[in-house]
Amino acid sequence: MTLRQFEYAIAVAEAGSVTAAAEALRVAQPSVSQQIRGLERELGVTLFSRTPAGLVPTAVGRAFLRDAEVAVRAARRAEATARGGAEELEGELVVAAQMGLGTRQLPGALSALRRRYPRLEITVFEEANPADLERLARRGVVDLGLIGGVCEEGLYEGHHLGDEEFVVVLGPEHARLAEERVELREVAREPWIRFDQGSALDGVLRDVLRDNGLAPTTVARVSQTATAVRWAAHGLGVTLLPASAVPPGFEHLTRPVLPAVSMPTVAAVRPGAGVAEMTLLEFLRQESWSYTGFPGNGSGTVHNWVMPPSTTNSVPVV
Repeated sequence: MTLRQFEYAIAVAEAGSVTAAAEALRVAQPSVSQQIRGLERELGVTLFSRTPAGLVPTAVGRAFLRDAEVAVRAARRAEATARGGAEELEGELVVAAQMGLGTRQLPGALSALRRRYPRLEITVFEEANPADLERLARRGVVDLGLIGGVCEEGLYEGHHLGDEEFVVVLGPEHARLAEERVELREVAREPWIRFDQGSALDGVLRDVLRDNGLAPTTVARVSQTATAVRWAAHGLGVTLLPASAVPPGFEHLTRPVLPAVSMPTVAAVRPGAGVAEMTLLEFLRQESWSYTGFPGNGSGTVHNWVMPPSTTNSVPVV
């Protein structure tokens, strides 16, 4: 078996046909067909089934593809490490972030990385569910991850970047916008825009509500932070999310909450990481993680919303 066969099988699974896979790989269709047939003969199994919708991996094919993807990514990381001393770093870097973490900081760090290494390929996953992020990590797919809380020992090494402060987003006519801080109990009876069940952000809100003895009405569940902010801005309800996840133009609708809510942001890096991962880590450290810089009460006054530990409700998300 060869890495080329692995790459061709992955491409067929993603494209759903040999023809589309060949186009994506920029090779002749017969070459892809031959590689897949040779791989199936060598393994003694059928990797794909023909269906009206196209080629679909069989049960054994799905299991094979999971490990094949790990092997291909590991090979690319090895190549990137080998070229680490070169001026033009090449290879692929895979970054994953829990939804809402690093929304403001990650783009700047990635842009700086691309400027330094323009030939480096970067793939970013935003994972709403911590369990999905953990599965990617255990499969060896992720080179660097942004998580809320602590790293599992042995799998990745954790580097604390700072604390993401959470804010409530209110409608433009909401009376509580006149305040610099909003007590959670003051909006307990409001309809709430929440995130998908099982997501890290919904876990934060669930724990905050439970710890403060609140049980508000859920008016909607969404999958994206930008959607939650826009719906809150239209008066559908209120929502709670990291300050850095608020899109530009909506900052005036946000207020910090009491008791304060924050979540430690950790960069999880694979042990023995290469040049690309460590360079990105350094760029992430240069970003601001504990200070939002959002104006409060429309006065133009800038507030540091990070509260002393004794008054902060810290919600680690694993």
